[in-house]
Amino acid sequence: MAGKGLSIGQVAQRTGLSVHTLRLYERAGLLAGEVRRDAAGRRVYSAWDVEWLTNCVTFRASGMPLATISRLAQLVREGTGNEAERLDLLREHQRHVTEQLARLRDCLGLIDRKVDSYERHLAAGASGDPWQQPQPAPEEHGHRAG
Repeated sequence: MAGKGLSIGQVAQRTGLSVHTLRLYERAGLLAGEVRRDAAGRRVYSAWDVEWLTNCVTFRASGMPLATISRLAQLVREGTGNEAERLDLLREHQRHVTEQLARLRDCLGLIDRKVDSYERHLAAGASGDPWQQPQPAPEEHGHRAG
């Protein structure tokens, strides 16, 4: 790799992205640098390209839209002087991920309670469905419904 660079296949292995996705990312402007080509026209990636793509994988896994990654890549390609805008993009996504984590914690809380309920139900040898709680009888108000 020293000086020679990496092939698209090697980058696919290192990042977990398919060769097709790597080509798509390049066409969509998601790379922060220009991908070089060798004398035969094959893509040659640097260690920095791999690091950037690894970050992109994490950004995507966290729900960052491709348009946001593209804008971030564009800012990086433009060079210094736009760090505040880069920070704004990252902070906005940080807020999104934090909200997503809070929702997931709430979801996990419900699931944990249901698992606990079923475990206690089965350990006690109880019958019936612990998911459905018996409904209380409707209160009598001097007349019958129906």
